[in-house]
Amino acid sequence: MMYDTLIRNALVIDGSNAPGYAADVAILDGRIVRIGDLHEARAREDIDAAGRVLAPGFIDVHTHDDTVVIRQPQMLPKLSQGVTTVIVGNCGISASPVSLKGDPPDPMNLLGGAAAFVYPTFSDYRAAVEAANTTLNVAALVGHTALRSNHLDDLFRSATPEEISAMREQLRESLEAGALGLSTGLAYASAFSASTDEVMQLTEELTAFGAVYTTHLRSEFEPVLEAMDEAFQIGRHAQSPVIISHLKCAGAGNWGRSPQLLASLEEAAKTHPVGCDCYPYAASSSTLDLKQVTDAHRITITWSTTYPELGGRDLMDIAAEWNVSLLDAARRLQPAGAVYYGMDEADVRRILAHPLSMVGSDGLPEDPFPHPRLWGAFPRVLGHFSRDVGLFPLHTAVHKMTGLSAARFGLKERGEIREGHWADLVLFDPLTIRDVADFNDPQRAAEGIDGVWVNGVLSYSAGQATGKREGRFLARQGNLRAGFQPLQNSL
Repeated sequence: MMYDTLIRNALVIDGSNAPGYAADVAILDGRIVRIGDLHEARAREDIDAAGRVLAPGFIDVHTHDDTVVIRQPQMLPKLSQGVTTVIVGNCGISASPVSLKGDPPDPMNLLGGAAAFVYPTFSDYRAAVEAANTTLNVAALVGHTALRSNHLDDLFRSATPEEISAMREQLRESLEAGALGLSTGLAYASAFSASTDEVMQLTEELTAFGAVYTTHLRSEFEPVLEAMDEAFQIGRHAQSPVIISHLKCAGAGNWGRSPQLLASLEEAAKTHPVGCDCYPYAASSSTLDLKQVTDAHRITITWSTTYPELGGRDLMDIAAEWNVSLLDAARRLQPAGAVYYGMDEADVRRILAHPLSMVGSDGLPEDPFPHPRLWGAFPRVLGHFSRDVGLFPLHTAVHKMTGLSAARFGLKERGEIREGHWADLVLFDPLTIRDVADFNDPQRAAEGIDGVWVNGVLSYSAGQATGKREGRFLARQGNLRAGFQPLQNSL
């Protein structure tokens, strides 16, 4: 038999959290068809891996790539770091179903201006992704704030029963069209006024589909444990798995509390399917939130509509230049985005190492001066945290960005190197892989990534995109509860 691609002499780390093993891997018609000693086999494309690691393509479970996957389908920031699948629609922010009445409200503006929101139904969005012929696979959540913006004339209050009914109908239609579940961003002003009951009523739509509830908590600061309890209450009400987005201890007053947060997560996991994602940096990035303006840590402006030339500058320097307070400077810059150096490295490491956590970049592709996680999150876990710091073995690092992620989001036949699975693969050098993007020069491709295959097609090689775009829209498949292992099997 003639295979399409044969990758020989690889150290296969298969995504299951098992140590690697030496093998050859054969690809045919987009799928992995044989794994083992294939020295007599022949293929149209024959690659000697020379002992480098062959892993499943990385799954970025926390992105805001909703509109960029359509407008810039090459997706180089993700492809260049080995990502083959992105999950969009996080933090209550989604491109669909959306019918704007004006400019997108904060934080929906993270996805672009009004012109980016042209998908009144989830089916419209799915069709647009498929028509865009994007490089990566795309799976999507529905954003709570997006639903609110469709039906509420005032986002700074809780929804009425009629509005909740209308939002439920749109959510149900989206789930029928393949949405993974519902995301909330309750910390943002545009959703903070939503009552717990409003969210619980919406999540009742998730129950019949076995869909997931993901949440940017109502607070990541001092009331974070109460916010986690709210999330678990909502999930139990809906009988829906819960994923806490970018779990962190935000703000200097919160540093050192990660053991409390993880204990809360573990306790909930004893009786309900829960997990979290996190990114491997001690700085966050979002819109410039007046509630987060402080002199306790550094804040860098990433963009400002009013003063675009100030992107990349520190808020403290801008305020000093203008001879105003930090808060007044932040008000003057609005609308704007920022990087907040508001976390402690020890907390980041504890959360990243925990068995219930997955890796997500939370990169913001619309930022002209983005957080380096957009280009570097996954190589940073593999190079810095696994190899250099020794936080966990390489096979565990890979599991946190492949097999665990695919199971949690029900991405069937992906996330592990197995015969019959789709050939989403990344070949990298474990000795040289590293994130090059940093806070001073954030838009740089990682080193050590030798090849990336999406659905069996070589899409990135020798530091360049090949131009092949074989990504697909991945609709929800089955009940996502099945992807969460009981706690004793996770820890």
